[in-house]
Amino acid sequence: MDNLDRSIINELQGGFPICEHPYAVVAESLGTTETELINRLSKMEQENTLSRFGPMYHAEKMGGGLTLAALQVPDERYDEVAEKVNAFSEVAHNYAREHLLNMWFVLATETPERVAEVIDDIESQTGLHVYNMPKQQEFFIGLKFEV
Repeated sequence: MDNLDRSIINELQGGFPICEHPYAVVAESLGTTETELINRLSKMEQENTLSRFGPMYHAEKMGGGLTLAALQVPDERYDEVAEKVNAFSEVAHNYAREHLLNMWFVLATETPERVAEVIDDIESQTGLHVYNMPKQQEFFIGLKFEV
């Protein structure tokens, strides 16, 4: 990673312009071209320097549902269960944890009612109980990692 890559990551953690040519606006502020910026973002994603680059949507404000869920998965079934859980388009993130509940994932659905449906489907397909942990209160933490 060179200085321009670092600058790109640092700059884009603070937001992204909403305009006709947002990449051009960001590129200009970084002293590079729109093409170079897009190529570098693509390369960083391909190399897993960035796990993703894209907007964060507030599912609930858009009429959808959102919840954190967890499973207690036997070690010998972990990969099999992860594959089944990840097959659901509503699974936004899935993480292994060193805990009795060793698989945690976020469900983001088009409707609030769909959360329960997806949980039921996951339980049916895995034979495991899904622990549903909907948020009770939301906090915004402006977390930014300088690179």
